[in-house]
Amino acid sequence: MPSIPPIPEPKRQREADLREAFLKEVAGIPAGEKIKNCIQCGTCTATCPVSRWMDITPRETVALFRAGMLEEILESRTIWICASCYSCTVRCPMGIQVTDLLYALKRLATDKKIYPSRFPAHALSDTFISSLYRFGRIYELELGLRYFLKTHPLKLLANIGFGLLMIIKGRMAILPKRIKKANEVKAIINRAKELEGV
Repeated sequence: MPSIPPIPEPKRQREADLREAFLKEVAGIPAGEKIKNCIQCGTCTATCPVSRWMDITPRETVALFRAGMLEEILESRTIWICASCYSCTVRCPMGIQVTDLLYALKRLATDKKIYPSRFPAHALSDTFISSLYRFGRIYELELGLRYFLKTHPLKLLANIGFGLLMIIKGRMAILPKRIKKANEVKAIINRAKELEGV
Protein backbone atom coordinates (compact mmCIF):
# COMPACT_ATOMS: atom_id res chain seq x y z
CA MET A 1 0.00 0.00 0.00
CA PRO A 2 1.52 3.39 -0.99
CA SER A 3 2.23 5.75 1.87
CA ILE A 4 0.56 9.16 1.99
CA PRO A 5 3.14 11.92 1.56
CA PRO A 6 3.43 14.28 4.54
CA ILE A 7 1.95 17.76 4.28
CA PRO A 8 4.72 20.33 3.73
CA GLU A 9 5.39 22.53 6.78
CA PRO A 10 4.54 25.87 5.07
CA LYS A 11 1.13 24.50 3.99
CA ARG A 12 0.52 23.10 7.47
CA GLN A 13 1.38 26.46 9.06
CA ARG A 14 -0.83 28.36 6.59
CA GLU A 15 -3.73 26.01 7.37
CA ALA A 16 -3.19 26.52 11.11
CA ASP A 17 -3.23 30.31 10.62
CA LEU A 18 -6.42 30.13 8.55
CA ARG A 19 -8.06 27.86 11.10
CA GLU A 20 -7.19 30.23 13.96
CA ALA A 21 -8.57 33.23 12.01
CA PHE A 22 -11.76 31.32 11.13
CA LEU A 23 -12.33 30.23 14.73
CA LYS A 24 -12.06 33.88 15.79
CA GLU A 25 -14.80 34.69 13.25
CA VAL A 26 -16.90 31.76 14.53
CA ALA A 27 -16.57 33.03 18.11
CA GLY A 28 -18.47 36.16 17.04
CA ILE A 29 -21.43 34.13 15.71
CA PRO A 30 -24.17 33.29 18.24
CA ALA A 31 -23.96 29.51 18.79
CA GLY A 32 -21.07 29.38 16.28
CA GLU A 33 -19.42 26.58 18.25
CA LYS A 34 -22.24 24.26 17.14
CA ILE A 35 -20.24 23.64 13.96
CA LYS A 36 -18.62 20.84 16.00
CA ASN A 37 -22.02 19.13 16.34
CA CYS A 38 -22.59 18.55 12.60
CA ILE A 39 -23.82 14.99 11.98
CA GLN A 40 -23.26 15.21 8.20
CA CYS A 41 -26.93 14.47 7.48
CA GLY A 42 -26.94 16.62 4.33
CA THR A 43 -30.12 18.54 5.19
CA CYS A 44 -28.32 21.84 4.53
CA THR A 45 -27.33 20.75 1.04
CA ALA A 46 -30.72 19.25 0.23
CA THR A 47 -32.41 22.49 1.33
CA CYS A 48 -30.03 24.86 -0.47
CA PRO A 49 -31.59 26.29 -3.66
CA VAL A 50 -28.17 26.99 -5.21
CA SER A 51 -26.17 23.91 -4.11
CA ARG A 52 -26.19 22.50 -7.66
CA TRP A 53 -23.93 25.39 -8.73
CA MET A 54 -21.55 25.02 -5.79
CA ASP A 55 -18.33 23.10 -6.24
CA ILE A 56 -18.37 22.18 -2.52
CA THR A 57 -21.79 21.68 -0.91
CA PRO A 58 -22.58 23.14 2.54
CA ARG A 59 -22.28 19.66 4.09
CA GLU A 60 -18.90 19.12 2.43
CA THR A 61 -17.78 22.56 3.62
CA VAL A 62 -18.19 21.48 7.25
CA ALA A 63 -16.48 18.15 6.51
CA LEU A 64 -13.52 19.92 4.87
CA PHE A 65 -13.25 22.31 7.82
CA ARG A 66 -13.07 19.31 10.18
CA ALA A 67 -10.45 17.70 7.94
CA GLY A 68 -8.25 20.80 8.16
CA MET A 69 -8.75 21.87 4.55
CA LEU A 70 -9.80 25.51 4.94
CA GLU A 71 -7.73 26.73 2.03
CA GLU A 72 -9.66 24.43 -0.32
CA ILE A 73 -12.93 25.91 0.99
CA LEU A 74 -11.70 29.49 0.51
CA GLU A 75 -10.60 28.71 -3.06
CA SER A 76 -14.05 27.33 -3.90
CA ARG A 77 -17.02 29.14 -5.44
CA THR A 78 -19.36 28.01 -2.66
CA ILE A 79 -19.05 30.95 -0.27
CA TRP A 80 -19.64 33.40 -3.13
CA ILE A 81 -22.67 31.55 -4.51
CA CYS A 82 -24.61 31.34 -1.21
CA ALA A 83 -27.99 33.07 -1.71
CA SER A 84 -28.27 34.05 1.99
CA CYS A 85 -31.76 32.57 2.18
CA TYR A 86 -31.01 30.87 5.53
CA SER A 87 -32.88 27.70 4.51
CA CYS A 88 -29.91 25.58 5.61
CA THR A 89 -29.80 27.29 9.00
CA VAL A 90 -33.55 26.95 9.58
CA ARG A 91 -33.62 23.26 8.66
CA CYS A 92 -30.39 22.13 10.38
CA PRO A 93 -31.38 19.56 13.05
CA MET A 94 -28.32 20.52 15.13
CA GLY A 95 -28.99 24.27 15.09
CA ILE A 96 -25.82 25.12 13.16
CA GLN A 97 -25.76 28.65 11.74
CA VAL A 98 -24.61 27.44 8.31
CA THR A 99 -25.25 30.72 6.47
CA ASP A 100 -23.39 32.75 9.09
CA LEU A 101 -20.47 30.31 8.89
CA LEU A 102 -20.35 30.76 5.11
CA TYR A 103 -20.27 34.53 5.63
CA ALA A 104 -17.43 34.10 8.12
CA LEU A 105 -15.55 32.12 5.47
CA LYS A 106 -16.24 34.87 2.92
CA ARG A 107 -14.83 37.51 5.29
CA LEU A 108 -11.77 35.33 5.88
CA ALA A 109 -11.26 34.82 2.13
CA THR A 110 -11.51 38.58 1.57
CA ASP A 111 -9.13 39.31 4.44
CA LYS A 112 -6.54 36.75 3.27
CA LYS A 113 -7.16 37.48 -0.45
CA ILE A 114 -7.81 33.83 -1.26
CA TYR A 115 -10.27 33.64 -4.13
CA PRO A 116 -11.49 30.98 -6.55
CA SER A 117 -9.79 31.00 -9.92
CA ARG A 118 -11.95 31.93 -12.92
CA PHE A 119 -14.84 32.99 -10.66
CA PRO A 120 -14.49 36.71 -9.85
CA ALA A 121 -17.49 37.14 -7.52
CA HIS A 122 -15.22 38.90 -5.04
CA ALA A 123 -14.58 41.60 -7.67
CA LEU A 124 -18.33 42.22 -7.90
CA SER A 125 -18.55 42.42 -4.10
CA ASP A 126 -15.67 44.93 -3.92
CA THR A 127 -17.13 47.06 -6.72
CA PHE A 128 -20.61 46.95 -5.15
CA ILE A 129 -19.35 48.17 -1.74
CA SER A 130 -17.21 50.87 -3.38
CA SER A 131 -20.23 52.24 -5.28
CA LEU A 132 -22.43 52.09 -2.19
CA TYR A 133 -19.76 53.92 -0.18
CA ARG A 134 -19.43 56.76 -2.69
CA PHE A 135 -23.06 57.36 -3.60
CA GLY A 136 -25.07 55.89 -0.73
CA ARG A 137 -26.70 53.61 -3.29
CA ILE A 138 -25.64 51.53 -6.27
CA TYR A 139 -24.75 53.30 -9.49
CA GLU A 140 -25.43 50.44 -11.90
CA LEU A 141 -23.57 51.83 -14.92
CA GLU A 142 -20.36 52.28 -12.96
CA LEU A 143 -20.85 48.91 -11.24
CA GLY A 144 -21.09 47.10 -14.57
CA LEU A 145 -18.23 49.01 -16.19
CA ARG A 146 -15.81 48.55 -13.29
CA TYR A 147 -16.72 44.89 -12.81
CA PHE A 148 -16.20 43.97 -16.46
CA LEU A 149 -13.01 46.03 -16.72
CA LYS A 150 -11.61 44.18 -13.68
CA THR A 151 -12.66 40.72 -14.83
CA HIS A 152 -13.70 40.29 -18.48
CA PRO A 153 -13.09 43.40 -20.64
CA LEU A 154 -14.29 41.60 -23.77
CA LYS A 155 -17.62 40.81 -22.11
CA LEU A 156 -18.05 44.54 -21.57
CA LEU A 157 -18.15 44.95 -25.36
CA ALA A 158 -20.64 42.10 -25.67
CA ASN A 159 -22.97 43.79 -23.14
CA ILE A 160 -22.92 47.32 -24.56
CA GLY A 161 -26.20 46.78 -26.44
CA PHE A 162 -27.92 45.51 -23.31
CA GLY A 163 -26.63 48.51 -21.31
CA LEU A 164 -27.82 50.98 -23.94
CA LEU A 165 -31.25 49.35 -24.00
CA MET A 166 -31.49 49.69 -20.20
CA ILE A 167 -30.57 53.39 -20.45
CA ILE A 168 -33.12 53.99 -23.26
CA LYS A 169 -35.87 52.21 -21.26
CA GLY A 170 -35.04 54.31 -18.17
CA ARG A 171 -33.86 51.30 -16.17
CA MET A 172 -30.31 52.59 -15.69
CA ALA A 173 -29.13 56.16 -15.16
CA ILE A 174 -26.25 57.66 -17.13
CA LEU A 175 -25.21 59.88 -14.22
CA PRO A 176 -25.08 58.71 -10.59
CA LYS A 177 -27.79 59.77 -8.19
CA ARG A 178 -26.81 60.28 -4.58
CA ILE A 179 -29.19 59.70 -1.73
CA LYS A 180 -29.81 62.60 0.67
CA LYS A 181 -27.91 61.08 3.58
CA ALA A 182 -25.04 59.34 1.78
CA ASN A 183 -22.69 60.31 4.63
CA GLU A 184 -24.78 58.20 7.00
CA VAL A 185 -24.29 55.16 4.75
CA LYS A 186 -20.53 55.89 4.76
CA ALA A 187 -20.60 56.08 8.55
CA ILE A 188 -22.33 52.68 8.75
CA ILE A 189 -19.75 51.08 6.43
CA ASN A 190 -16.87 52.72 8.33
CA ARG A 191 -18.28 51.49 11.65
CA ALA A 192 -18.70 47.95 10.29
CA LYS A 193 -15.06 47.97 9.11
CA GLU A 194 -13.98 49.30 12.49
CA LEU A 195 -15.86 46.50 14.31
CA GLU A 196 -14.29 43.93 11.99
CA GLY A 197 -10.85 45.40 12.59
CA VAL A 198 -10.30 46.16 8.90
